[in-house]
Amino acid sequence: MLSGPPVSSTVDADQLLESFLTGSARQRRSLLGTLNQAGSALLDLIPDRLDHLDATGDDWAAGHLIQLLLASADTARQQALLARHPQGWLAVTSVAGLDYAPLQLHLMRQAFEEADRLTSEHLRQLAGAGAVRRGYVYYSEVATMPATDLTSLDRLWTCYSQGRFGFSAQARLLLACQGQWERLWPRLGWKADGTWTRYPGAFQWSIDAPEGHMPLINQLRGVRLMDALLQHPAIQARLEEAAAGRPR
Repeated sequence: MLSGPPVSSTVDADQLLESFLTGSARQRRSLLGTLNQAGSALLDLIPDRLDHLDATGDDWAAGHLIQLLLASADTARQQALLARHPQGWLAVTSVAGLDYAPLQLHLMRQAFEEADRLTSEHLRQLAGAGAVRRGYVYYSEVATMPATDLTSLDRLWTCYSQGRFGFSAQARLLLACQGQWERLWPRLGWKADGTWTRYPGAFQWSIDAPEGHMPLINQLRGVRLMDALLQHPAIQARLEEAAAGRPR
């Protein structure tokens, strides 16, 4: 719920919103506390402003504004936003015929545990009927997953996590760990003192979880599955785009 002193006027709210949307990633993060304490004047501006933002990218500023509005105590505002974007605000596509609207709606509401489970289900669907039947994906099945769909999944997680979660975030962190998986697991919050984090109760299903914490990948069969996902051309392309200077 939003709390604290309201923005003093609509002009101030508009200036704050403009600064947030046009600022660098670092500047945006410095404004998060102020946004969280802003009042109804800011919330009133969000729906119309979303119509002028690029829904084909993955700018997390839009995702955060949506989450602010849905976290407010005003159910009328929440319902109006969901009626305006019943499939979710971000434009995502699937060449595999999957419906990503339920996943997006979970992420918009910050229902991260449900979103994580649905992401795992989508990965099995993308891997094929065999993966759906057995309940998990073989690493050898990742190469045939459509780039369009993996890109859509990653964009959704990026947009609704302040750029902190998603496959491309995990790939970036693996690079920062010089490709050393044992260094990556604690950084993701998946392992501590040599012990795997217990699923699901010990995982942190919130925006405050460690960077790259979600979506989860089963590591009990080794690192091959996650390595295949992070090395997929779609995720590598996303990593290159981020390195080229797109705000995250």
